[in-house]
Amino acid sequence: MRPRTLDEVVGQDHLLTEGAPLRRLVEGGAPASVLLFGPPGTGKTTIAYLMAGATGRRFVALSALSSGVKEVRGVIDQARRRRSHAAEDTVLFIDEVHRFSKTQQDALLGAVEDGTVLLVAATTENPSFSVVSPLLSRSLVLQLRTLDDDDVRGLVDRALREDRGLSGEFTLSSEAADHIVRLAAGDARRALTALEASADGARSAGDVTIDLGTVEACVDRAAVRYDRDGDQHYDVISAFIKSIRGSDVDAALHYLARMIEGGEDPRFIARRLVVHASEDIGMADPTALQAAVAAADAVQFIGMPEGRLSLAQATVHLAMAPKSNAVIAGIDAALADVRAGKIGPVPPHLRDGHYAGAARLGNAQGYAYPHSVPEGVLEQQYPPDELADTDYYTPTTRGAERAIAERLPRLRRTIRGR
Repeated sequence: MRPRTLDEVVGQDHLLTEGAPLRRLVEGGAPASVLLFGPPGTGKTTIAYLMAGATGRRFVALSALSSGVKEVRGVIDQARRRRSHAAEDTVLFIDEVHRFSKTQQDALLGAVEDGTVLLVAATTENPSFSVVSPLLSRSLVLQLRTLDDDDVRGLVDRALREDRGLSGEFTLSSEAADHIVRLAAGDARRALTALEASADGARSAGDVTIDLGTVEACVDRAAVRYDRDGDQHYDVISAFIKSIRGSDVDAALHYLARMIEGGEDPRFIARRLVVHASEDIGMADPTALQAAVAAADAVQFIGMPEGRLSLAQATVHLAMAPKSNAVIAGIDAALADVRAGKIGPVPPHLRDGHYAGAARLGNAQGYAYPHSVPEGVLEQQYPPDELADTDYYTPTTRGAERAIAERLPRLRRTIRGR
């Protein structure tokens, strides 16, 4: 069911309208090397085939999973000979180019630059991070979008009808179609695989109708789209943390489930929870850090899958906690001053006095011991002179930080004597 023409490609209207770069390339415009960036099952390989067919060039495909520098150089050498002796140009398609090392990608540069090969590379990862800059600058980057439900439904309907597909042999119930669309999650290949498996199951049972039960019996579950080493790793953990920060407990649990199901290292998730507990909650709920650290310890102690419960408990705790970024704002402001050179000498009365000669230098002389007064707080300068009136910590009035916000001004007035 691979599309044979541009008109059969769905879901990429932004690249296929009249005058769009992809349409010009496929319909015989000026050749250019292309990086096709998009999720699985959106048509990257199909577009490479269409480009080769439109230009009349020889098509050679390599997979970064099974090819190395030797294979790349072999294709380039053969392409150079064909170009010289038979005036035949070559389209080199490399699938999952992000899995090539820097050395492997560098091996392509000369052939791309002199036109020995027209490179069409496919990647599910952002090429800005996964493709070397020289290759990136010599290629047109086209981003493909995830198919929407109507696109997937159209592909399934076409596969049911056409001779290349099931030739009208089966009828697909609406509930079964809906389920296949949900399972596909925007991936055309996954949708067609689910349909094919369901058709085989119906055929074995002697049925001509593919119903919901058949699909559920023949297709185990939708594979979770999650690449631990790529964009999804960063995108999902980002969405996870932002959902907790936004106090959306349901979204946070959704992203946690995606990471767990996708095989993410639970220790990585736990570390992010520990960071988040101080970064976005802090003193608004001091128990948040305790909960996150406890979850991290529990994951180490009991492992998975039971560790998911501790991660989920900490996620719920943090998502439901009152939020404050006063801790990170305070330490970052202090760090900024230190980096700017505001590091005056420690006031003499605070310096160490536990060595011979300290008193002669004036160290530790005149230090006032806070426990010597009933309140436990007294007037005394603690920071260097140039920072004597600087406020770094500004508590919010949310959660437990409300009490701190009420007490802190009184403390500062007493300590500073004003």
